[in-house]
Amino acid sequence: MFKLLKYADKYKVYAFICPVLMIGEVMFELLIPQVMADIVETILLTENADAAAQSAAIHDIFAYGGKMLIFAICSLCCGSLAARVGAVAGMGFGASLRHGLMEKLQTFSFSNIDKFSTASLITRMTTDVNTVQNTFLMLIRIFFRAPIMLVSALILCIRMSPEVASVFAVALPIIVIVLAIFAPIAIKRFRIMLKKFDKFNASIQENFTNIRVVKAFVRTDYEKKKFKNSNDNLTESAISAEKIMVLGEPALMLLMYLTITAIVIIATKSISEMKLEVGQFTAIFTYAFQILMSFLMTIMILAQFFMAEASAKRIGEVLNEEPDIKDPENPIKEVSDGSVEFKNVSFRYGSGGDVIKDVSFKINSGEMIGIMGATGSSKSSVVQLIPRLYDTASGEVLVGGRNVKEYSVYGLREAVSMVLQKNVLFSGTIAENLRWGNKNATDEELKKACEISDALSFVESFPDGFNTDLGQGGVNVSGGQKQRLCIARAILKNPKILILDDSTSAVDTATDARIRSALRKYTPDTTKIIIAQRISSVSDCDKIIILDGGAIADIGTHKELLERSEIYRDIYDAQQKGCDEFEAERSEQ
Repeated sequence: MFKLLKYADKYKVYAFICPVLMIGEVMFELLIPQVMADIVETILLTENADAAAQSAAIHDIFAYGGKMLIFAICSLCCGSLAARVGAVAGMGFGASLRHGLMEKLQTFSFSNIDKFSTASLITRMTTDVNTVQNTFLMLIRIFFRAPIMLVSALILCIRMSPEVASVFAVALPIIVIVLAIFAPIAIKRFRIMLKKFDKFNASIQENFTNIRVVKAFVRTDYEKKKFKNSNDNLTESAISAEKIMVLGEPALMLLMYLTITAIVIIATKSISEMKLEVGQFTAIFTYAFQILMSFLMTIMILAQFFMAEASAKRIGEVLNEEPDIKDPENPIKEVSDGSVEFKNVSFRYGSGGDVIKDVSFKINSGEMIGIMGATGSSKSSVVQLIPRLYDTASGEVLVGGRNVKEYSVYGLREAVSMVLQKNVLFSGTIAENLRWGNKNATDEELKKACEISDALSFVESFPDGFNTDLGQGGVNVSGGQKQRLCIARAILKNPKILILDDSTSAVDTATDARIRSALRKYTPDTTKIIIAQRISSVSDCDKIIILDGGAIADIGTHKELLERSEIYRDIYDAQQKGCDEFEAERSEQ
């Protein structure tokens, strides 16, 4: 928890002023019972006095009342200012912490991100940060107010009547014992609740993200049941945690009232024995409530602190996660050309077995290369090593003749455009999405990129053209249109290397051919790597790499592979047979 306080540095002045104001509030509050005692004593002394003495007493009472009003106003002002200053410090701390988490996440490689689920990261940046933020606010306000009030009021009680104050020597340790029994159980149960919160968020996120699939497969009832199970589990864990608090509070209140009763009994005896004045009893009674409430607040803050430790630990796991991929010392900041070479490269995910096994090949700058293989043959894994989304387990990946680990991550990835298997568009207009590739792209450059990706015709068919709003995740366009917009976005980067990871699977073969033809014509110096399932998508490539089980089965042109590669020939025959059967059916019709 304390390690996170560095994110409050910008607000340390506010965090310092808040406790000072809280101390001021406490001091003025402690003066009020003293004035109340003086008022009571003044009233009692004038009970049988003459008219002149009573008139003087009334004057004194009004004077004391004025002092009480001033102290109350001063206490209110200090408390209000402390609330305002504390809110600035607390909200600022939370904002800085969220910003720090976001910055940290942006440095993660894919392997770092794989360690945390998306739902868990969202929970850590929202629920956990809010818990830590609220605890910080309590620390700079109540944690200073309560102990100071406790100690000061206790000292004043002891000065007025050590005999009455002795009650606290018994009561306070008993309260500590009760809390010591309940607090560890509550903390443990709250930690379990946070884990259930992760699962609950994951269930909601998956449902909302894939709502169209849910409806298409008429799985609404199933999703309702799944949500209910997740929600019920979270509710049960929350109730389990709150039960401890529900059981603890009555026990503490009982102890408080027993303490007050003991104080009244002892104070009454002291008054009858003339050891304590009635006015002092009034002050002591007020101080007793302040002592008990302050003591309980101090203990509750400590309990809250320990519960916030669970959230702080989860936040710390993200902040302390070391990025697997970092810039080297004196990195190369610019890629000279689009050549790519793999030298005996092996790769694995986490602690599993190798999914890429001793792969070696070379691509010259400007070539168009196809990659094919069965599902699970690690085609995507191979190309993700080029922009260093993952690092190799062994061997070297060279881009522009230099090991990718010698480049700055930014410089390397600026030279590589990659259209992933899952085509992602963001909320906003078509133009805003395309300018992810080049934020300074002109309208003409947007049109040119869309022309190359064969997207211009459908973009201009929309009433608002490039200003058409795509909705969340590009829900307003088809799968094929989304793929072409993603290709246009990648082209706008003007990369040295362009990687299309099965990025034309949702378009017809004619559109696919037009895109490849335009890429050859308008990006001759860019190395183009195409992962595809269709032979037609790679048949005109300069070379085709065939992967089998994470290893290279063969490399060659379309013609060469037809002659010598059994895997390639089987794929070709299967696809060609399907086309022939389709044409035969059409002829019969």
